[in-house]
Amino acid sequence: MVTSPDSACRETYQGDEALAGLLKKHQAHLNINALTELLPGIAAAPAGEKADAWIDLVAHNPSPALIAQLQAFRREKESREATTRAQPIAARLTLLREALKRQGLDGFIIGRADEHQGEYVPKNAERLAYVSGFTGSAGMAVVLGDKAAIFVDGRYTIQVKDQVDPALYIYRHLVTEPADAYIAAEAKPGQKIGFDPKLFTPDQAGRFRAAAKRAGADLVAVAKNPVDEIWAGRPADPISPVLPHDIKFAGEASGEKRRRLAERLKADGRKAAVISGPDSLCWLLNIRGADVPRTPFALGFAVLHDDARVDLYMDRRKLTPSALAHLGNEVAVMPPDAFGDGLAALGSSKASIAIDGATASEWVYDTLAKSGARVSVGECVCALPKAAKNETEVQGSRNAHTRDGASIARYLAWLSVRAPKGGLKEIEASDQLASYRHGNEYFRNLSFDSISAAGPNGAICHYHAMPETQREIPVNSLYLIDSGGQYLDGTTDITRTVAVGTPTQEMKECFTRVLKGHIALGTARFPRGTTGSALDALARKPLWDVGLDYDHGTGHGVGSYLSVHEGPQRISKVPNRVALEPGMIISNEPGYYKEGEFGIRIENLVVVRDVKDHPGWLEFETLTLAPIDLNAIEKKLLTAEEIAWLNAYHARVRAALAPQLSGSDLAWLNEATRAI
Repeated sequence: MVTSPDSACRETYQGDEALAGLLKKHQAHLNINALTELLPGIAAAPAGEKADAWIDLVAHNPSPALIAQLQAFRREKESREATTRAQPIAARLTLLREALKRQGLDGFIIGRADEHQGEYVPKNAERLAYVSGFTGSAGMAVVLGDKAAIFVDGRYTIQVKDQVDPALYIYRHLVTEPADAYIAAEAKPGQKIGFDPKLFTPDQAGRFRAAAKRAGADLVAVAKNPVDEIWAGRPADPISPVLPHDIKFAGEASGEKRRRLAERLKADGRKAAVISGPDSLCWLLNIRGADVPRTPFALGFAVLHDDARVDLYMDRRKLTPSALAHLGNEVAVMPPDAFGDGLAALGSSKASIAIDGATASEWVYDTLAKSGARVSVGECVCALPKAAKNETEVQGSRNAHTRDGASIARYLAWLSVRAPKGGLKEIEASDQLASYRHGNEYFRNLSFDSISAAGPNGAICHYHAMPETQREIPVNSLYLIDSGGQYLDGTTDITRTVAVGTPTQEMKECFTRVLKGHIALGTARFPRGTTGSALDALARKPLWDVGLDYDHGTGHGVGSYLSVHEGPQRISKVPNRVALEPGMIISNEPGYYKEGEFGIRIENLVVVRDVKDHPGWLEFETLTLAPIDLNAIEKKLLTAEEIAWLNAYHARVRAALAPQLSGSDLAWLNEATRAI
């Protein structure tokens, strides 16, 4: 990966002729014209930790002079781009309604997802944010001619009120007051409600279609998204370097994965499978990219054939020479615009084609079905093999968590001195934590934007501190920090709630009940075939005992240098038919949130493993290694068994982290992990 010399960072552009000479001298992959065409996609990709990683797409081992001129060229081009003045949300809604009229529509459904149904999406897929102002990772809006509603889940019920004007949208709960029910209640007979079929699954489209029918209206698939039509200055598709993911981290070669899954396709009578989830695509091909924030996805689609060949629909300009060599002859790279024709050709075989019900769109389904395919909608063929990590991936996660834990310990030691002095703001605090992670071996990025939440902001589950609205961390309060790292050998996600000064008795009792639930889940043993839904109540019972609860899931799957939120496994009230299997990494994160006062969450990642002395039974191994704040605990609420677990966990944390620490950090660790 290129690194830019500090002295060259702001060098003046010397002109096209000088750059052309440097490109020729370095036998660059691109000329100036191709480079100019590439820049909008580069600008649309997240900057990441290495802002100049894009230069790998231009030349191999560039000199400092070439790096400096490429940086200057990019600045020159981007400075010439006309800046688009941001329009008020109300004006955007007016433009959207005008666009709907031009298409003969009376309403439109706007989701948060992109063409891959992703949680983390590229800039040009942030349509919901563009028309509403809501920036959460899950949500939906329905815009009608004279009214509109926005739908969010329990994580965002506070945030949506801060970001979305109630004069423009009414607030609805995504689960208990869903968008399809709103359409059924508010659409009028004869109206046409539009949706983009590339942005919704067949199941979602079916629910909307049924809802519209109940109202006497029609659901209409649009060929051109009206939000895109009115979006002035909409970013291009992102272009970031695609790199091979080394087998020493992956644990299994891509060819072996493809052959293994191809045999499964044959056994199931499937001719091919459409791979629409970027996590599955990256896992299957052992590649990683940077097309979306904080997650090493290379966006694209693929078709896995029953002979293990793959058709990869991805902008070839993203593929570095090392990635092309890694993919080899059994992976055919096709332009993204050819995907529709590829699906139609696949369907013309009249064969059975598998698609993923969670990530494949209505458009994918329709294109296959209309061309003659027998479409089988189910779970992605990659989902379970990806979720059940191999031993290399599990050991990599252990290693990553050990290094990450030392960063957390340094941070908490620093926080224990700095926060009580007062004046510490949320962003300064999370930036300090990021600085400790940056020096770690194999570190590539944060795994998500850290949730650094002081006092009442902790009650906002997915709070995001902004410079203009952030709080100082008050003394005698609780501070919640939810963070993680992307390492080549694993993805981490940890939440700790810290007492700054002296917490109230209510805070301590709530914290301890959350801890009791965390321990109950972490120590559970269960027979094979058990789902996360069957375990969810273990984490909630100590809160339920006093009439408290939390409005989010208890655990989500985590990828291996992939998405910090991965399926198909989860631990939640919501029913889930996917049984937990050895190798699955999942979070254990009960919480409690008192609106306007404080929030509590304790999160460790765990991996499912066999119980050695009980065949057919499973248990969790805790991967996360960091102290749990003893100052926030009300000891009398803990049983002897819970105290023993906490002391044993802290002894393990101390043993793993102490060799990486010294001085005051080590002294703090010894105190923070003392037996109680």
